[in-house]
Amino acid sequence: MQTYLNLIKNIQSIDPIGYAKSRNYTNGAVSRLSAYIARGVIDTSLVLDTLMQEGYSFNEVKGFAQQLAWRDFFQRVWQQQLTAIDSDLKQAQTGVLHHQIPSAIIEAHTGIAAIDQAILELEKEGYMHNHVRMYTAFLACNVMGAHWLKPAKWMYYYLKDGDWGSNALSWQWVAGSFSNKKYIANQENINRFTGSNQIGTLIDCSYEALETLQIPESFKAASPLMLSTQLPIAEAFDIDESLTVLLYNYYNLSPTWHSNEKVNRVLILEPSHFEQYPISNNCLDFALELAKEIPDLNLYVGDFDSLQIAFPNAKFVFKEHPLNKHYRGTEEARNWLLTDSSVPAISFFNYWKKCEKALEKKYSSK
Repeated sequence: MQTYLNLIKNIQSIDPIGYAKSRNYTNGAVSRLSAYIARGVIDTSLVLDTLMQEGYSFNEVKGFAQQLAWRDFFQRVWQQQLTAIDSDLKQAQTGVLHHQIPSAIIEAHTGIAAIDQAILELEKEGYMHNHVRMYTAFLACNVMGAHWLKPAKWMYYYLKDGDWGSNALSWQWVAGSFSNKKYIANQENINRFTGSNQIGTLIDCSYEALETLQIPESFKAASPLMLSTQLPIAEAFDIDESLTVLLYNYYNLSPTWHSNEKVNRVLILEPSHFEQYPISNNCLDFALELAKEIPDLNLYVGDFDSLQIAFPNAKFVFKEHPLNKHYRGTEEARNWLLTDSSVPAISFFNYWKKCEKALEKKYSSK
């Protein structure tokens, strides 16, 4: 885990040109910032602003900025569609054999060595390279016939950078329910980007042959998904109800949020949220460690309504987020690369064009 100051130093040291050229390779110049963005420690706008202060032109950071924009785009889709992203968004996923998770995926027995190794790393370390996430989703949905939702929740459970908007919509993009066609990859493609040299696998064939694969019975086996989150037991605390109460949560652990103000600070972990979107102990521990950078932070385990009953005169302030719609109080906007929230988040291409234009204008004026 990195401290906030170390994160800023790491952003300053990013090579955006090298990133754009090699990010799709598992040994490429990835930033490893996504877990801190997902947990709200930093945001996409801060990352790009910090990098631009190193003297790059916008053209030099454009490839890096576009990847940040993908995260914002998925957040905007979630913001506009809310719980609709838990269902097939643009059209129904085709070729669905079941609504469970393929046994070969959770057992890391797909026969694709690079994927199996990545699954084991995911479960142990909470990390999986973005390109390998696409490969895993391709196998689960487009080869093994699973509907995307349960495998997406399985992956989210383990990811330290778990962001339900990005995760769910990425899986839908691969499965063809949030894109014009399904994503496919063969063994040659996987070898190239993972540095492996495996041959003779089920998908060691041409892309044309992938369309008519005969799926072995072992790949059709499915398992029920049983995930749960063990929330900590929180100690009782008092607050000064004459002061504002800043509400932190799993998606907002910013140590700089109103950092110089005298306020109450409460981290709320709602059981109902984690029942819907469970996370592993590893992910929860990571979040709680990040929370230690926020001074005088009180932990509350319970739903917002109960917190409001406990402190009926409190003035709650929170950051906007699709999972905060039931909060009551003052909502503050998050930082976005494209601040215009009226832009329809339907097509990333259209969204990026507007974002690119706004960023070029912003940085050319400095």
